[in-house]
Amino acid sequence: MLSARLAQGAVPKLERPGPLRERVYGALLELITTRALQPGQHLVESELAGHLGVSRQPVREALQRLNTEGWVDLRPAQGAFVHEPTEEEADQLLSVRTLLEAEAARLAAAHSGKAGIAALEALCAQGEQSVADDDVDLTVATNAAFHAKVMSLAGNVVLAELAAQVDRRVRWYYTPVARQRGKQSWIEHRELIAAIAARDEQRATEVMKAHTEHTRSTYHHRADQRHDV
Repeated sequence: MLSARLAQGAVPKLERPGPLRERVYGALLELITTRALQPGQHLVESELAGHLGVSRQPVREALQRLNTEGWVDLRPAQGAFVHEPTEEEADQLLSVRTLLEAEAARLAAAHSGKAGIAALEALCAQGEQSVADDDVDLTVATNAAFHAKVMSLAGNVVLAELAAQVDRRVRWYYTPVARQRGKQSWIEHRELIAAIAARDEQRATEVMKAHTEHTRSTYHHRADQRHDV
């Protein structure tokens, strides 16, 4: 049940007035991508409406939209459930991510200045501290911010738009392995910063490819372990 996972008051009531349908959608999507709502979890309209402080209608509309986008499964006579990604889905998404991120790293190495490097170093320091503090939520958020900064430094608007389309799903897949990746992920980030600072496009591409592939292999290894249990 939802109430067993989300304590009363944990989900903020949505402000009125405003585009309520969009805000309910955004709130539910955030709960799914951060895995506050777990894959396979039954989503009860009345419970969600109660937590969000809204009627059931905008919740129903949000669930229908989330179903269309693949975040939620609507099952006849059963209700709504958070989608459980298959291994193939994860592999395809993370493979595309590798292509996009590698090109972004190359372009960042070609174009970044001192300010961009400093911003990456600051995010890396924050990420290292979040790992030391065992703050998974902050680690995931900082990891996303680091990769988004590399993407912005690339200076390619089309590439950034494509990356934005997969960003939330990357966070969804990264969250369960963030603790396993731990310090090593940020060591790899430091290597990437060094390559970008040296304006070494080839090295930046190689480091990013290896980095994203490590995340992909960790995700699959975790899934294999769960299947063996």
